Amino acid sequence: MDEIAFLEAFVRIPSLSHQEAAAAAFLVEQMQALGFAAHVDGAGNAVGAIGDTGPQVVLLGHIDTVAGAVPVQITEGKLYGRGAVDAKGPFATFVCAAARAYYAGGIRCQIVLIGAVEEEAASSKGAHYVVDKYAPGFCIIGEPSSWDRVTLGYKGRLLLHYRHEQPSAHSAGELRAAPERLVDFWTAVQRYCERYNAGRERLFVQLLPSLRRISSGGDGLHDWAEGTIGLRLPEGIDPAALADELRSLAAAAEISSEGGCPAFRSPRTTPLASAFVRSIRANGGQPGFLHKTGTADMNVVGPVWRCPIVAYGPGDSRLDHTPNEHIDLDEYQRAIAVLTGVLKQLR
Repeated sequence: MDEIAFLEAFVRIPSLSHQEAAAAAFLVEQMQALGFAAHVDGAGNAVGAIGDTGPQVVLLGHIDTVAGAVPVQITEGKLYGRGAVDAKGPFATFVCAAARAYYAGGIRCQIVLIGAVEEEAASSKGAHYVVDKYAPGFCIIGEPSSWDRVTLGYKGRLLLHYRHEQPSAHSAGELRAAPERLVDFWTAVQRYCERYNAGRERLFVQLLPSLRRISSGGDGLHDWAEGTIGLRLPEGIDPAALADELRSLAAAAEISSEGGCPAFRSPRTTPLASAFVRSIRANGGQPGFLHKTGTADMNVVGPVWRCPIVAYGPGDSRLDHTPNEHIDLDEYQRAIAVLTGVLKQLR
């Protein structure tokens, strides 16, 4: 198998959230050609399985991307394209490493690969669909960490949607304008987070707000303002309880929430984390562990499966969602070698 050609072909297939069917079909075809039992499941996930003894190892990555066309090209050993890092590169690593490990002989595990849909959307539809259909002994989430780093945890997430409508009034009058009321709410959320974060220096333990969208308008009789606030949650914060508390800061505005999921962290002392340490060292690297301020499908499946779990994949996560998204192909192949070594250890 030409592992670079496989990744390039995968990246060339557009797969925005809710539009992953072509990418899923491609992956099923490729996995079947490698000898995997493969199909598209009821959520639209691309699923492949190989190996029939030992514990089940689920390699769960996502195949959807955010919007924005990044021209696909290979330049100076780097593959550019939307999804090259987040997260087609990591999932291609899964496919290649599973095939390498299996055909090298001696694996003692059942490998299940799941290319999940809608991770970039608030729904995480693919992960929610599979969470009660598998009970793995080990799980690896496909997200960029760099080839010599392993991610142990992700912050939680909450989206708040604000809307306020009021009768139109002259700008010189006493009534605060609808956009000003939205700014008041945003300021109140910022102050709430600042109070929570007092004395907490590490980003992973802070409550981090971001203003994601804002708009306003009117028809001459009524004025309105809308906005979306995103919050990254540390451990110990329940998204629903937080939504209720912040709703009380919004006065008469309508507040709805979505995408709520708590933070999740796995210990670094599991057999899976140890297998990565050994394999990274065997491939000439100095292993390290990360805790990310974003959110991933680990947040969905980790609390349910309760098995050793990490996130791993080649790529620099600072390039996620950017117009310069690209993956170093040498790093991609180093990651395949590392993961191959890990799969050979699991039993």
